[in-house]
Amino acid sequence: MADRILIIEDEEKIARFTELELLHEGYEVVKSADGREGLELAEQGGFSLVLLDIMLPGLNGLEVLRRLRRGSDVPVIMLTARDAVMDKVSGLDMGADDYVTKPFAIEELLARIRMVLRRREASGGTAAASADLGDWLSCGDLSLSPARHEVRFRGEPIELTSREFSLLQTLLENKNIVLSRDSLMERVWGYDYMGETNVVDVYVRYLRSKIDEVYGAAVIQTVRGVGYVIKDQA
Repeated sequence: MADRILIIEDEEKIARFTELELLHEGYEVVKSADGREGLELAEQGGFSLVLLDIMLPGLNGLEVLRRLRRGSDVPVIMLTARDAVMDKVSGLDMGADDYVTKPFAIEELLARIRMVLRRREASGGTAAASADLGDWLSCGDLSLSPARHEVRFRGEPIELTSREFSLLQTLLENKNIVLSRDSLMERVWGYDYMGETNVVDVYVRYLRSKIDEVYGAAVIQTVRGVGYVIKDQA
């Protein structure tokens, strides 16, 4: 069955061009030019991925993403003419899986779509395997369930974005193994990621602000000149 993609974009020329290219690649496509309508469609489910513009009538894209993430982990790629760092950080921190600045080359967009879909498929396989093995990954007081997409510290739930969750899951799956920044970038963001080179350090800081600083822990350790590791507590 073909992957079904929702385009939420109010610029008709861009939406139509993107739709035609996606149809040519074999995807099924649904379009919306309004933030509220797009959110309703996305919440109905059945989509493999959402392409979401930021500047939309009704609701802006960041608000659509924020509300969507309350109950859905469908992959989202932000499409926007904005290129400010804070716009990128806001989208990613709210749970976007990637970010493409307009005007974009269609080949780049298609490559990013393939990357996100591959990553989601691989994550689904990992979740199923984890469920068969008792579901929870843990280290000390920290526990993570790939199948339930939940993180807890001493039993208390921790809210993470999808990217933060993937990074923490990767570190827990490789507990006691030091992973380089390049390795983490490839595993979490994909080998063809073309964003900021310090993205791993940024997201480690996000995780530390939500775990270490809140609970007085030291979950993720830095190995200078190498990368990061989560170790069993002595």
